[in-house]
Amino acid sequence: NTHIVKVSKELGFNEKQIQATFILLEDGATIPFIARYRKEATGSLDEVEIAAIRDALEKLKELDARRDVILKSLEQNGHLTDELKEKVTTADSLPVLEDIYLPYKPKRRTKGMVAREKGLLRLAEMIFEQKNIDPFKEAEAFLDPEKGVESVEEVLSGARDIIAEIINEDEKARLALRRLFSDRGIIKSLVVKDMEAKGVKYKDYFDWKESAVSAPSHRILAMRRGEKEDILNLIMAPPAEEAIEILEDIFVSGDHEDSNQVRMAAHESYKRLLSRSMETELRITLKEKADAKAIDIFAENLRQLLLAPPLGPKNVMGIDPGFRTGCKLVCLDQQGKLLCHETIFPHTSKHKTAEAAVTLKKLCDRYQTEAIAIGNGTAGRETEAFINTISFKIKPIIVMVNESGASVYSASEAAREEFPDHDITVRGAVSIGRRLEDPLSELVKIDPKSIGVGQYQHDVDQTNLKQSLDDTVMSCVNAVGVDVNRASARLLNYVSGLGPVLAGNIVAFRDENGPFLSRDSLANVPRLGPKAFEQSAGFLRIRESSNPLDGSAVHPESYHIVDTITKNLECTVSDLINREEIRKTIDLSQYTSDSIGLPTLNDIMAELAKPGRDPRKKFEAFCFAEDINKIGDLKPGMKVPGIITNITAFGAFVDIGVHQDGLVHISKLSDRYVKDPAKIVKVHQKVLVTIEDVDIDRKRIALSMIKGTKTSPQKPAKKKETKQKENQDKKSQKKPANNTFNNPFQDALGKL
Repeated sequence: NTHIVKVSKELGFNEKQIQATFILLEDGATIPFIARYRKEATGSLDEVEIAAIRDALEKLKELDARRDVILKSLEQNGHLTDELKEKVTTADSLPVLEDIYLPYKPKRRTKGMVAREKGLLRLAEMIFEQKNIDPFKEAEAFLDPEKGVESVEEVLSGARDIIAEIINEDEKARLALRRLFSDRGIIKSLVVKDMEAKGVKYKDYFDWKESAVSAPSHRILAMRRGEKEDILNLIMAPPAEEAIEILEDIFVSGDHEDSNQVRMAAHESYKRLLSRSMETELRITLKEKADAKAIDIFAENLRQLLLAPPLGPKNVMGIDPGFRTGCKLVCLDQQGKLLCHETIFPHTSKHKTAEAAVTLKKLCDRYQTEAIAIGNGTAGRETEAFINTISFKIKPIIVMVNESGASVYSASEAAREEFPDHDITVRGAVSIGRRLEDPLSELVKIDPKSIGVGQYQHDVDQTNLKQSLDDTVMSCVNAVGVDVNRASARLLNYVSGLGPVLAGNIVAFRDENGPFLSRDSLANVPRLGPKAFEQSAGFLRIRESSNPLDGSAVHPESYHIVDTITKNLECTVSDLINREEIRKTIDLSQYTSDSIGLPTLNDIMAELAKPGRDPRKKFEAFCFAEDINKIGDLKPGMKVPGIITNITAFGAFVDIGVHQDGLVHISKLSDRYVKDPAKIVKVHQKVLVTIEDVDIDRKRIALSMIKGTKTSPQKPAKKKETKQKENQDKKSQKKPANNTFNNPFQDALGKL
């Protein structure tokens, strides 16, 4: 209950919503299932909100686990009192919990411990009380040559060591400094001596300084990477004088000699202890925030890529282009089944080019090819130009397809299982062709980190990244729905409630017994019990079923509602689907109950209007500029069409058909201030860009969308937003110092 209240306050949802979501998650329900089929229980929370609740509850569980460890340690070491137990039990965050535990935490041998062993604790206490004693005179009584204390200065130094550690362990002091580091912390980056040449890509951070609170995620991750590679030295701290002033205000109570000793101890405590631990905490906090932002960007880019418009069930030829090794081509039927494969050599000689044209045309005629998918890698544009010279009876659609990750798939276990008798070149061409037919079904077979979207994916927390990407893939798969009679095991794996074992069992059962004829027949699949059926059934489509609802997103648990409606209206389910005038006569309030409310009933009516509808947009063919095939063809001022391939915090990368993506820096996305590039462009969006500059040697292209863009301009800020807020936001967008044409690419380290 305590956790429910805390999460409710943190996220702004009422406690009943949190409680219901928690119970459903604990019972094994997936996020897509809860969001789609348990709206009455959660108050119609969406997938993002449910995931936020799950993550918040997981963090509280981790806090509880740490609390239990600390209580056990305190008890074992004889430190636990009722008062201390109460403080530990009520600590509401990990930093506060660790502050409470710090004085009792087992430590390696410290200066303060050594001083205590020399009998200097009492003197330290006397000085710390600041009752205007003479510390030099009092120190004489603690001289002890046998313990290695032979001078007054050694005595006072030991006493200050003890005081410094007391200050370091003080909860009030740590809380105040934590706030200072959070609010006033500054990130300073300097190049390591003699590393300028090796770390040229980090040159903008060789002498860099900015506020930690406003530093964007990509710069934090870039500087941390530079530090990890021993190119940069990073310091994260507020002005030291402000930290010292806080400690003096808390611990120094006079101007006498004993107070001066405390002042010296406070300085030493900050320099030797507090500054380091607070910087560590700040680093962790900034890393977590930077990771969260980068992961959010990656997940959203992945979502847009997975939900790219599919060509649909067409006969497709997939081509993995190449020069010397030739172009591997495959012919696929409307379900993506491999029909044949061949290798042609259109780029080696005129004779081979003529042969290649004959072969390609013959295969297109034989398999009635409706579209040709060409990988956008090496020789892609040249292959496209070659195909455009061929005279077809009915010319297929020609589409350049992003082949990122195709080589990863072709060498994967999934590809070997699917095509054990074919080499990686055939598998790669199949993947390219299938990506055109249905991007989602094909891309789920590839590790999302190999698809080519996101930023700093190898620098962020890998556990959190995997969780977010898995959530995203599952969300996309279940949003579209899966044809259970055609889907691969890899696609079924992401259906709510299934997983790899049940997905494999479904495919094996389908192969042995033929296609499923109804959702009810899924119960015959080994190990697919009532719970798995409840979670998965609504997302599985059986279009061959005699019951039209089996091909829709209406869950079987709600079929009785539709049956009641048809009986009351004396019609069939097909009548409800095909006749809008009948649906308009339905009074949904007649069908509500304790467990079924208007949210579910409205979803059912929406499905009856368009059963099994695909939420993805309609496919539109795209063509690059015909006369631009390589980076050398580009000239500043040219306006060319392109496709957004990746969005980062600092801008968007665009494929303009020259084998090297260009960058539209955030400052060039619009003629108005842009805070978030994702608000302006989307992955796979078609845009018109202007060539700003070209660096052929470094293969870098600077683009602009300020004029001639097909995107809608960002809406102006609301009048009530203050100029101060706008200026603050602009600081976070400011590019590094010494700006030149190449500088925007310094932020693109994750891409290069």
